[in-house]
Amino acid sequence: MKLGAVIGRVTLSKVVPELIGARWLIVSPFTREHYQNGTETPLGLSKDPSLVVYDAIGGGVGQTIGYIEGREAAQPFEQSPPIDAINAALIDEIFYNPMK
Repeated sequence: MKLGAVIGRVTLSKVVPELIGARWLIVSPFTREHYQNGTETPLGLSKDPSLVVYDAIGGGVGQTIGYIEGREAAQPFEQSPPIDAINAALIDEIFYNPMK
């Protein structure tokens, strides 16, 4: 699972039947710098490319989420839909204590 910040939402005009009514989030993935800066400075956007994530648990803009990419993203469905990432967790807090 990877973590990222929700920076927007997507609305689709056409979709496969299994995903009608689905929510889609635009996510900026966290990098090492996000964890090292902590909450003292605004996180901002990642230098890594953003991605579109299927959301069934209610993530919103500004929230931190845990998402899964790849084949595992389609596992919750009976028939595998064409998705590459799924929201797996809404993150409340992150505790980062690197070993020195």
